[in-house]
Amino acid sequence: MTMKLPMFEELAGNFRSEIENFPNAFPPRRTAAPDPEKQRAGEQDGQPVMGFLTDATLCIGCKACEVACKQWNQLPADGNNFTGHSYDNTGHLSETTWRHVAFKEKIGGAIGDMMGAGPTAGSWLMLSDVCKHCEDAPCLKSCPTGSLVYNPFGDVYVQPDICNGCGYCVSACPFGVIGRSEEDGHAKKCTLCFDRQADAHVPACAKSCPTESIKFGPVEELRAYAEKRVALLRERGHEKAYTYGADSVGEYGRLNAFFILEEHPNEYNLPEEPRQADRGQGVRYMLGSFAALALTGLAAALFSGKSRR
Repeated sequence: MTMKLPMFEELAGNFRSEIENFPNAFPPRRTAAPDPEKQRAGEQDGQPVMGFLTDATLCIGCKACEVACKQWNQLPADGNNFTGHSYDNTGHLSETTWRHVAFKEKIGGAIGDMMGAGPTAGSWLMLSDVCKHCEDAPCLKSCPTGSLVYNPFGDVYVQPDICNGCGYCVSACPFGVIGRSEEDGHAKKCTLCFDRQADAHVPACAKSCPTESIKFGPVEELRAYAEKRVALLRERGHEKAYTYGADSVGEYGRLNAFFILEEHPNEYNLPEEPRQADRGQGVRYMLGSFAALALTGLAAALFSGKSRR
């Protein structure tokens, strides 16, 4: 026989509603990004969303993009010491490295097989990594001050004068893009050269790429180009070529800076299934609150029992 407690059920329902709405109790100001679908339907005018397509099959590892990014944004050098893992002295994206060219030596695999060199053939995987400027950016949603916004070009942008250095965005990003400055504690990452775009210039990294591995333009045009490029690569024998981030990556959503790859995403230090940090947040809050209430009740019962003795 099940005993129902209407008052308790109503209390639990109200409590659940309050917990789910708690993140919106003090909502920061948000800037809506341009919506390509609404623009195509004529429901929204203005600037199209701009982004990057980085083609790993064309990257030669020259690091021109990395140097150009540092030079234009006046970012400090990361030292001249090699990591020991590769021909690389930056290692990964950080607060001072907004473009990072990864070098990875691979024995065998798709490239070696395609070249007919056998299972022990060596090859290099090279990729210029950058902030993904996600359509549904978890860093932006986690920012308590509204420092992270979508700028008029649809790119995720950090407003340094509003950032309080809490670091929530650093842990929310599933790609390890954002870093905190050791000088001022603020979050730092790629701006997709917001200042250059405002003056109708191409971002520094794309401008400097000698092989056009990095392409810049309206995201919808880049996606159409990427589809044709992958088809061409497969015709030429690169049967494992595919796009990463042009469409939804699992349940994560699309990226406005996406890639053409030939190997598994993990080979390029990219997650196979990135996760949204806020997914299931309401349930976690509710369970944590009930656990706290249960512990409080247990402690009260123990102390009351001792006092009676």
